[in-house]
Amino acid sequence: MNLSPDKKIAGILVPLFALRGQDDLGIGDIGALREFIDWTAEIGFKVIQLLPINETGTDNSPYNAISALAIEPTTLQLGPGSPEDLTDEDFDATIASFDLRKLRNDGVKYRHVKNLKRLLLEKAFTNFSARASEVRQSGFRKFCEEEAAWLHDYAFFRVLMEGNDDSPAWNRWPVRHQSIQRARIWLHDLPADQQAAITDRQHFFCYVQWIAHQQWRAIKSYAEERGVALMGDIPFGVSYHSADVFARPDEFVLDWAGGAPPEPYFKDDAFTQKWGQNWGIPLYHWDRMRSNNFEWWRERVRAVQRIFHLFRIDHVLGFYRIYAFPWRPRKNKQFLPLDWHQMLEQTGGRAPHFVPRDDDTAENCEANKRDGEEYLRVALEEAGATRVIGEDLGAVPNYVRPNLRSLGIAGFKIPQWEVRDGQVTPGHKYERLSVATYATHDHKPIRALWEEAFERPTPTSEQSRFDLAKIALFGGFDPNLDKVDFEKDFYPAIMEALFKSNAWIAIVMITDLLARNYRFNVPGTTGSENWTRRMQRSVAELRSSGKMEARMRLIHDLLEKTGRK
Repeated sequence: MNLSPDKKIAGILVPLFALRGQDDLGIGDIGALREFIDWTAEIGFKVIQLLPINETGTDNSPYNAISALAIEPTTLQLGPGSPEDLTDEDFDATIASFDLRKLRNDGVKYRHVKNLKRLLLEKAFTNFSARASEVRQSGFRKFCEEEAAWLHDYAFFRVLMEGNDDSPAWNRWPVRHQSIQRARIWLHDLPADQQAAITDRQHFFCYVQWIAHQQWRAIKSYAEERGVALMGDIPFGVSYHSADVFARPDEFVLDWAGGAPPEPYFKDDAFTQKWGQNWGIPLYHWDRMRSNNFEWWRERVRAVQRIFHLFRIDHVLGFYRIYAFPWRPRKNKQFLPLDWHQMLEQTGGRAPHFVPRDDDTAENCEANKRDGEEYLRVALEEAGATRVIGEDLGAVPNYVRPNLRSLGIAGFKIPQWEVRDGQVTPGHKYERLSVATYATHDHKPIRALWEEAFERPTPTSEQSRFDLAKIALFGGFDPNLDKVDFEKDFYPAIMEALFKSNAWIAIVMITDLLARNYRFNVPGTTGSENWTRRMQRSVAELRSSGKMEARMRLIHDLLEKTGRK
């Protein structure tokens, strides 16, 4: 598999939860991914880009995980014999109490799906504990030893979560549980039988991660056999309510919340336009991380590097400087109507700002660049030969992209955002060390833009027409699209323009590939549909659809024509 930027390739971005597999249990999993790899390879794509696969919390956001290292259990393929400790009888008895037809319909029903998969894994663990061979027991012990730097603290955190209504909000647990040191003292003082029960439960959570690592390493090998690379994703931040913050609180700044500055582009959300995006992630005590040679960051990179062929760092700008809020996201509605002076009254004079410093002087820019480069070199050192991509979108300081290129990190090119002196940058002028795409998981699909612009007026129709005009120019069209047919003219032209670009990787979001209008996430919002939307058709149905076959034949021919196949 050639992942050198010398060879241009193309890929598909798809959230794993959105895939529909032949035997899934209400959410896309490794089984569905295996089917998708086959379909992807047949078309001619060489990359599948996934969102983070770390264990999620109550908001189900892959970018707000409760662990930066643990894998989300719902990604696992669970069925008779998978894992091998799960018997046919146990599987059938467990799923009998669930309505699988209802579970598979519409969006992901996380509470039910997580409950079902947890019950299946508990059955498997019980069987493993009772009768696993010495070889398997030895393999489990070896895994626990190799991952000890994070695994045991994570497992303890998960046990404490269970004892606190499955809430990861450790700062709202009983005082005896609110720090890992206090919790260990509490555990030590328990009767022996209760300690043993907690130890067994910790072993269960370790077992789940062992199975997860086995399945993900196996799917990586399968993708290699099909000539497809898997692209992972490391979010810049981690949830305030995470095992990482709970176990290593001294390495995080907990009285500020990280996010992004005001962004007029995302017109769906008034708070984002006025104040910015408040993600609620804690900031880093970089000096303390430096004192232990950035151990936590090195663990994160090693974890993703073992499972993926290349990976993206989300919000790579955060390594240079990050926008910080003096309030947690739950207070966003309270601050939305306030002006600047009213906000300062509420915060005691603390205002949103860039940390560690803004870019208002040349000295600050140089210091931010120096810091970012130091931290990114740590990630590159652990990545080794694994290619790294940096999501460098938003308000980008002018020193960031040259610095990323000097480090060998590919940045992003969104054609409708690549405008200089009022002119859309043509694809042949893109740096080879870049990833070109019309949309990330945060953007509206092109079909949705088209409908807003020409078929159903909305408050954001003007913005949609503006974006489409720039995409049209990139694709070689007159920006006046009123008489252009989307399927016959626009879709083929913009796909060809993307593939013809000089970018190393051309990525097509699955909704754009299929010309669908639904979204997976609306930035800055906490809507109930975020991270739940699934594809309308299963992978098998995509393969058997005559209309889809014709569309993919077009894509196959374009990939071949543009030298990306």
